[in-house]
Amino acid sequence: MKTVLCVAALVETSPQAVPLGAACIVSALKSTSFFNDTLNFSLLDFSIEDFQKKGKTLSESARSVSEKIISENKDLFAVCFSIYVWNRTLLETVCALLKKNFPGLICIAGGPEVTANPASFTEFDYAVSGWGEKTVPLLLRSLYEKENILITDSLFTKIPGVYAPLKNDGNRNEDARLLGLNGHPATLLPLPRSAVLDLQEISSPWLDGTLNPQKYGGVLWELARGCPFKCSYCYESKGEQKIQYFPLERLEKELRLFSSYKVPQVFVLDPTYNASKKRALEMLSLIKTIAPDTFFYFEARAEFIDRELAAAFASVNCSLQFGLQSADASVLKNVNRSFDKKVFEKNIGFLNKSGAVFGFDLIYGLPGDTLQGFCASLDFALSLYPNNLELFCLSVLPGTDLYETAQSLGLTWMACPPYHVVESTSFSAKDLAAAKKLSEAEDIFYNSGRAVPWFLSVLKPLRQKPSTFLREFAQYLETHSVQTCCSSQKARELQLCFVRNKYASRNLNRLVSVAEDLIVLNGALGEATATGTESVVQLHYHPDDLMSGYAADLDFFAKNAGKFANRTKVFVSKNGPDWKILGH
Repeated sequence: MKTVLCVAALVETSPQAVPLGAACIVSALKSTSFFNDTLNFSLLDFSIEDFQKKGKTLSESARSVSEKIISENKDLFAVCFSIYVWNRTLLETVCALLKKNFPGLICIAGGPEVTANPASFTEFDYAVSGWGEKTVPLLLRSLYEKENILITDSLFTKIPGVYAPLKNDGNRNEDARLLGLNGHPATLLPLPRSAVLDLQEISSPWLDGTLNPQKYGGVLWELARGCPFKCSYCYESKGEQKIQYFPLERLEKELRLFSSYKVPQVFVLDPTYNASKKRALEMLSLIKTIAPDTFFYFEARAEFIDRELAAAFASVNCSLQFGLQSADASVLKNVNRSFDKKVFEKNIGFLNKSGAVFGFDLIYGLPGDTLQGFCASLDFALSLYPNNLELFCLSVLPGTDLYETAQSLGLTWMACPPYHVVESTSFSAKDLAAAKKLSEAEDIFYNSGRAVPWFLSVLKPLRQKPSTFLREFAQYLETHSVQTCCSSQKARELQLCFVRNKYASRNLNRLVSVAEDLIVLNGALGEATATGTESVVQLHYHPDDLMSGYAADLDFFAKNAGKFANRTKVFVSKNGPDWKILGH
């Protein structure tokens, strides 16, 4: 029996890197009765990061993947590739190698990058735009039965949402040449997508065994599809605005499966988890009952947060991520987003009061934004005590509304993945480079260094804005040739050195021991929470005093708290991270 292989190239090796898209196609194929005695289906996934760690070039990586496909699958009928912005170039190269050695092998491309511009995938026999759960089985059945689905000299086929960028002789289709990405076309002809399905018709790759919940250290979980918003830089700007929810019966079964496998973390894929308050509360209650020990990650909208939702999130083992993107309403208007700063602050306040864990995303390079404006957004974001702050360069993704208006908005961007903005009329290339360095510095100091409990307190005596402090830290990293990726332990060492230098330069030596203790003790507690690591730290002050509200004001604390040199053990108890003084 011949085999159809679905291939997924994951951007990294992490609990968040799970080949869910490709697995959904395998699951759909397995549930199609026609294929019961005709074709086998399997999933191959690999990590691009693993190749990079081995020092392999893109061509070497592609050769390794193509050789693996050939050696492990002797009787291939077709190969389906799940293509995203981060793996397009690699998988195009893999496809070219396969076609060179096996010209008759059918190669099919699908995924968000393909949906954006199917005509540009000229290495492939077929490109599937939109949802593939119904279209791919229909395409493979037609090919298996040798049905002619091509339309002479046309990119289109007889199957809606399926395109043929190659002619039968292997040459490019004329339509594909016209529509393919070769630089930036003035307009990108919108091509019809596959039909949107009723989610009750879609089988679960978790429940049918296509994906093993234990394999990746975490799972990606779809609760719904569609987004009510049309942020112009997002693929969802061209997607379904109507939200469809997966049946609760299916979700409960999946949740029980995750719990039975003791999955440590679940990443919920809904772009706006709390679009429906009723549904959000219902799912949180289900999670609390069935999987109380699993950690969940949600993407949510701050404007939909209220006291009840904040309390519900706080009662569950979870973290929320909010796409702030910018704190400037006029900038956000350019990408079809609205923003009310007062409402945002008020609703985030509900989360802080409830004790819920949350983080923000910011984008630099947005149309109309400047380096100064981006720094102001960073200052605003950090003033609200997020647990993490993720900073990204704007990508002008093909197939989005922004792609069609980017030139008129003054943006210049990369023609190939990752499609980053390289300059704009308001954000020069030099300023974008500065924003990139600032984002790297923030990631080390604030995120890797787990600085949220003490960051603003340590900055207060310096009388500096977070953006100014972090820009100086970026210069410090450059001067000392520090790599942009580092462990939490290395980040803590950098924090201590930089803060000591900063305090010394401002004649604040009297506060150094307080700042050091806050960094060291909170760092140990953060490490214990994240990894369960036990440690012993040397402190100048009593840990109970350091963890009190008085330590928020370093000057007041230094004047009023008595020194208490001690060795303290930090560990994880059944009630969470804790400490015990060993001696003083």
